[in-house]
Amino acid sequence: MLTPRADDRDGTRRRFRRPAWAGRNYTLLTSAAVVANLGSAGSLIAAAFAVLGTGGSATDVGLVATARTIPLVVFLLIGGAVADRLPRHRVMVAANALNCVSQGLFAVLVLTGEARLWQMAVLAALGGTGQAFFAPASEGMVLSSVSGEHASRAFAFFRMSMNGANIGGAALGGALVAAVGPGWVLAVDAAAFAVAGALRAFLDVHHIPGRAPTAGLLKDLRDGWREVISRPWLWAVVGQFAVVNAVVVAAEAVYGPMVAEEHLGGSRPWGLALAAFGAGTVGGALLMMRLKPRRILLTGILCVFPLALPSAALAVPVPVTVLLLVMFGTGIALEVFGVMWMVALHQEIPEEKFSRVSSYDWFGSLAITPVATALAGPVQDLIGRTAALWGCSALIALLTAAVLCVPDVRRLTRRRPAAASGLSGSVSAETGTEGDGPAAPGGDTASPVGDTVAPAGGGGAGSPAR
Repeated sequence: MLTPRADDRDGTRRRFRRPAWAGRNYTLLTSAAVVANLGSAGSLIAAAFAVLGTGGSATDVGLVATARTIPLVVFLLIGGAVADRLPRHRVMVAANALNCVSQGLFAVLVLTGEARLWQMAVLAALGGTGQAFFAPASEGMVLSSVSGEHASRAFAFFRMSMNGANIGGAALGGALVAAVGPGWVLAVDAAAFAVAGALRAFLDVHHIPGRAPTAGLLKDLRDGWREVISRPWLWAVVGQFAVVNAVVVAAEAVYGPMVAEEHLGGSRPWGLALAAFGAGTVGGALLMMRLKPRRILLTGILCVFPLALPSAALAVPVPVTVLLLVMFGTGIALEVFGVMWMVALHQEIPEEKFSRVSSYDWFGSLAITPVATALAGPVQDLIGRTAALWGCSALIALLTAAVLCVPDVRRLTRRRPAAASGLSGSVSAETGTEGDGPAAPGGDTASPVGDTVAPAGGGGAGSPAR
């Protein structure tokens, strides 16, 4: 991201400078996202082993994970409305502070040997609440920190940085849990949230006008809903990914490990497959730093079809080498979609309503995922695992084909910026975000953890397809 430049006076001294499109706010946001995601990716592993270390079962691990997801879904819409009423950077900093405190208390309980299941569940719920307010507020910050002319490149680099942090954080977190125990990894995550919040506190927002008073949260939510349903391309893709994310997570979280254990050689090849997916998202981001497709959504939706391949590969099942190639290619495709989705939102949604629209996107991405994972086992018992996996693939392909029938999806094109907007160094209109996911329309493929931004357009290794 930094490029060398010779000194103007003697031609011998060299210094590094940012690209013209990567201004101060963009650099702060990207740095904060990398720090927070490095910590959060490791904390997922640490939380699970912390529960097991107290004598908990696999069911207890699931209960703590569910305790985080429920408030995330419940408070998302409220978080979006709040972020459109208050300065978004302050909402982000406050959410980071809450996550810092909850993870810090979690670490203290684990390190002192006093952790109880209900305490861990309550602290996980506080973390999910913080993410519910952070995600909609953060969704606009990167979008407003660069001009439209450089949006694709900036989004791609941002997402590549986050995906890289997730991959590295998971690897480092796993090693640290084994070396020093889960409590210290949770403490590192708390410190990472503190650093990320401090970086975001330095965002330059002095030129941003204050928000005009509104009639209330309910009216704000209705206005956001009208923005969504008034755009067929928007509600069609959000509806598509509500199901796509759910079946992708069910296949990869429930069926994938079982297939790996019975046919592929255990957890190691499955871990390699997930790592290949993460590497693919980085490759997709690098690709999108160079490409600027004119048909934004058509390009993105065509890249959703490959998400049907991993379920099909598990249904066969294919050899490990083939599975690795499938997962790598799927990661590339998902990242292309994620960048195109962010470009479309940046171009089409009014800034003052962006967080509310983002909250509906997030809500659609996550709402039925817990139901899908809960039903994965009974469905397998009813029709068999192979049929269930083929059903996942068929649903993804059919829904994607249906979305292509929406005229606005095929017609939406990239608009040429009217003029340089001067946003590369600061937040232009009081927006404020970060970025999978995919969860794609979006990441981690979309586990709502840390700073992972994963609505219909987000996609990371820990979130549903968006």
